[in-house]
Amino acid sequence: MLQVYDSLTRKKQLFRPIEAGKISMYVCGMTVYGDCHIGHARSMVVFDVIARYLRALEYDVIFVRNITDIEDKIIRRAHENGESVQALTDRMIAELHRDERALGVLPPDIEPRATEAMPQIITMIERLVASGYAYFQPGGDVYYEVKRFHDYGKLSGRDAEQEMAGARVAVDENKRSPNDFVLWKQSKPGEPQWDSPWGTGRPGWHIECSAMSTHFLGDHFDIHGGGVDLKFPHHENEIAQSEAATGKPFANYWLHNGMITVDGKKMAKSEGNFHTITEVLEGHKPEAVRYFFLTSHYASPLDYSEKGIRNAAESLTRLYLSLRGLDVPSVPLSAVQTNPHVQRFCELMNDDFNTPGALAVMFDLARDLNKEKAAGKPVPEFARALKAVGAVLGLLQAQPEEFLRQDSSRDHALDDAAVERLIE
Repeated sequence: MLQVYDSLTRKKQLFRPIEAGKISMYVCGMTVYGDCHIGHARSMVVFDVIARYLRALEYDVIFVRNITDIEDKIIRRAHENGESVQALTDRMIAELHRDERALGVLPPDIEPRATEAMPQIITMIERLVASGYAYFQPGGDVYYEVKRFHDYGKLSGRDAEQEMAGARVAVDENKRSPNDFVLWKQSKPGEPQWDSPWGTGRPGWHIECSAMSTHFLGDHFDIHGGGVDLKFPHHENEIAQSEAATGKPFANYWLHNGMITVDGKKMAKSEGNFHTITEVLEGHKPEAVRYFFLTSHYASPLDYSEKGIRNAAESLTRLYLSLRGLDVPSVPLSAVQTNPHVQRFCELMNDDFNTPGALAVMFDLARDLNKEKAAGKPVPEFARALKAVGAVLGLLQAQPEEFLRQDSSRDHALDDAAVERLIE
């Protein structure tokens, strides 16, 4: 029985899908104004593993992960680069997909772009204005009135009024309250813009996810995920907008992955410890980076270090060595479910996706596999089981010889001729 930690209720809950046998999941994706960093990579891998495991349990999963391709940072970066917003976002999306493939992350079932969701965004804002939860101010801006939503703060546990008391807040004379947030803003000259009932403009960031998630998954869906840094204000605002617009609960379970630090410090360009996925993959095997992300529970903080990645690579090497010389077919998890190690793997993954424990089970399987190999016995059961649980985590799907020939760079695999030259 699968249990997940729900950030909204702040406790572990038995997972019950809205519709038997089906799961709808929305995850906040990237704002594409620059290269993805290792924090993005962790979120990609975490929710990829969650989707893989839910499918291994034979649920019919619809996984939606959006792309934010219109936002203040994007407009500023395009202006700095002297290129159009679309040219910037198209290039960054291509690089996002490249990083995703390198890390073994499967693409989501649906990957909507905010710029393609304007009809849904405008319709949702219209509903909020009509019901009194939002107001239009002369000049073209529409704001959500936070005090109208009585449950505001239920996800983050923050009281908006108390937080504002004594705080320094930039004065915006168009807002009725400093807590109110923008749903639609008037575009400045030269910025991307769309026609709306409130004049030409563009949406605020928060409304984009509310519109895209409900459009593809319905007003009420199973899982909403994202980084813990999005819990407030982004996810809090999503709840306020969506539930006010639809009159229904938004998502049944909220899953948040923890933040990444670097050698014990917050990752930041000002600290000189900001690492893009591209930079990291230049010096490390992509599968080792993926393995490293799974060594900590998804909701816990994770400290990135070169030593941690090296240790992950060494662990992967041990697992691949156990499969060396074997022709192992890929089979679904259900085909090896009678194996006691696989049963333990499922018990751990059913406990809020406990990947550190799941990795430990892989070594138990490898140990028994090595014993049978040493004894000269047939080994298909343990080998098939190891490959099957590895597939759930997105690991061990390469040919062992292929993995073992790689050096630490994705661009410098050694072919047979190079190996022979080194031996000489």
